[in-house]
Amino acid sequence: MDTFSTLIQVLDSTLRLATPLLLACLAGLFSERSGIFDIGLEAKMLVSAFFSAAFAYTTGSVWIGLMAGVAASIVFAGIHGIASITFRGNQLISGVALNFLASGMTVLIAQSWFHQGGRTPSLMGGARFEGVELPFAIGPTEAAETGRPLNQLIAEAGPLQQLYSELISGHSVLVYIALLAVPATWWVLYRTRFGLRLRAVGENPAAVDTAGISVVGLRYSSMIIVGVLCGLAGAYLATGLQAGFVKDMTAGRGYIALAALIFAKWRPWHALGACLLFGLLQALALRTDVVEAFFPFKMPVQLLDSMPYILTVVILAGFVGKAIPPRAGGQPYVKER
Repeated sequence: MDTFSTLIQVLDSTLRLATPLLLACLAGLFSERSGIFDIGLEAKMLVSAFFSAAFAYTTGSVWIGLMAGVAASIVFAGIHGIASITFRGNQLISGVALNFLASGMTVLIAQSWFHQGGRTPSLMGGARFEGVELPFAIGPTEAAETGRPLNQLIAEAGPLQQLYSELISGHSVLVYIALLAVPATWWVLYRTRFGLRLRAVGENPAAVDTAGISVVGLRYSSMIIVGVLCGLAGAYLATGLQAGFVKDMTAGRGYIALAALIFAKWRPWHALGACLLFGLLQALALRTDVVEAFFPFKMPVQLLDSMPYILTVVILAGFVGKAIPPRAGGQPYVKER
């Protein structure tokens, strides 16, 4: 087994699997920084995954599918906002209710629409996000021009070229958007007036209201951002990572993203590291041969599959250090008269 090539393949899978977690984690970051706990990240990702796949298949355009998925996610974010901001309902119950609604609604509509057991047909061609071939990378274009297998071309290249061609190049555009969203989130939260006000709302909404700034407006703005980011995450799952929608395809990623957010202590750059860690665990579950190379005994596949969820429980149980959330998180704001 070529150790270097195997390492690159594992890291490549790590990046791909971490992308939806990262987008959902950043969505949760905006939400909780504004004082809204959002357990319904899973729901937004799931409805986005379905509608993006359904519209991409129907229209043959992955971009129309992406817009449909983001729109569906924003609608669910708006419902959560109405329940928790306007009507001051319990934010946790609202999020859980949305998760149940999304789980049943997507299967019901998919069965009524496509009659394939609650899933969409497989996506092909322009209905899927293809890998972006960056300049100077060895990719399908060079393989087609030379008439040689792509794997052979990469194997003959130097280590840096292999790293660039396999790990950095070849991902879908949503992977690069997710990576760029990390510095963008940091800049918005810590270098803009909007970010300062958003963080202040999560800590002391009364002080923000006293300054003449709308607490409700800021929190609804964060809900729109949550809807967009979760929409991108769900669309990536159905049209980038996989080729269609299947029942409950998010598989708890919304909850894992929340655990990563707590692990990162509500900081964007730390969120990137936490999501890459979870992505690595998921990648290793797909490459049992790599795991077995470092252990003298055979690891059960079920144990490897459950490692991301075990780590989630460990983090939420508080074994990774005390994480202090925004002080006003989860508390509906009632304006004093």
